[in-house]
Amino acid sequence: MSKDPNPDQGWYYNTRTKQVEHLERSRGIDLLGPYPDEATARRALDIAKERTRQADAADASWNDD
Repeated sequence: MSKDPNPDQGWYYNTRTKQVEHLERSRGIDLLGPYPDEATARRALDIAKERTRQADAADASWNDD
């Protein structure tokens, strides 16, 4: 993690370490977010899975038309 003089106030989930990060963050490639609070960031993988499910359903619906 690096010291940022103007840290982002959002919360992030690190997919490599499986930890929630705030203010000081790891590399962007490892992060999901930003999220508005720590509890939401802890649910990042569930949120991503649900968004993927919804996008897949929308794609399937579009392809059926």
